[in-house]
Amino acid sequence: METFTAIIKRDEDMYVAECPEVGTVSQGKDIDDAIDNLKEATELYLEEFPLKSKSKPLMTTFEVAS
Repeated sequence: METFTAIIKRDEDMYVAECPEVGTVSQGKDIDDAIDNLKEATELYLEEFPLKSKSKPLMTTFEVAS
């Protein structure tokens, strides 16, 4: 079992979930649905293309003038 990151954004009436470690993206009608779909997409991707590196991305925030 491995742990991955999910970045979730609302896009109109759907939620879009992305896994930055792998590059998989999926969507769902709610957050749980989007994560479930992302998990399935990531599992299928990793069956075909196993990870060579186990590094985790560094996530932070920053501000810009608007």
